[in-house]
Amino acid sequence: MDEKKLILQASDVSIVFGGLRAVSDFSMNLYKGELVGLIGPNGAGKTTVFNMLSGVYTPTGGQISFWNRDGHVVVVNKRTPAQLNKIGIARTFQNIRLFGNLTVADNVRIAMHAQRNAGIFNILFRTKKFRKDEAIMTERVRHLLSMFGIETKENELAKNLPYGEQRKLEICRALASNPGLLLLDEPAAGMNPQETKELMELIATIRKEFNLTILLIEHDMKLVMGICERIYVLNYGRKLAEGTPEEIRSNPEVIKAYLGAEAAGGK
Repeated sequence: MDEKKLILQASDVSIVFGGLRAVSDFSMNLYKGELVGLIGPNGAGKTTVFNMLSGVYTPTGGQISFWNRDGHVVVVNKRTPAQLNKIGIARTFQNIRLFGNLTVADNVRIAMHAQRNAGIFNILFRTKKFRKDEAIMTERVRHLLSMFGIETKENELAKNLPYGEQRKLEICRALASNPGLLLLDEPAAGMNPQETKELMELIATIRKEFNLTILLIEHDMKLVMGICERIYVLNYGRKLAEGTPEEIRSNPEVIKAYLGAEAAGGK
């Protein structure tokens, strides 16, 4: 990137649960088009950070700002997940949250509701405008599913997909909301090495095609080191380090707290 354009800024963000500070004075800058990793030991506060960035939790201190599609600054702190999704922040979850009894296509279609051009009158009376809207959405659903290699499963129930394909469908559904920032919470969890390799390639592809900024939590260090340009490290709710994969890999404090000598060596 020649000129860095800020898309999200977290400034001294903290959150307290029943007197316990789960995250303390965490700061982060994300720039348009970046692919950034957030790593750390279990219980370090990574998912809590994601929950604050996506509106699930409201920080008790600090501020999170997001630059929306129009370039306007939106304060994230007191917005709901639905409001943030509408302005361009989408996320996946560590535990897959699909609509299991809906088809694969309908899971993706549901995420596009905010992009409908046809109003309630057109929908009720199935007007020409509604039919045109439906055709555009159907085409987009199929395009997204084809990117993830699951277009032949569009009429299957989501719960019947193999685990790896359910993971792909969840990312696909997040993309359907047309985000500017995509938060991926352990996208490779439960995947075998081949599925993880395919996922790495897929994340790189969607980032380029959709001009996305991506922040991901992941325990698979090969994936993180292989695709992320910058990495933030959390430990006990505080930022331990930030830098390039090489800087993080060779940071003595990170090695001691999280990576260990073997992971640091890239093995």
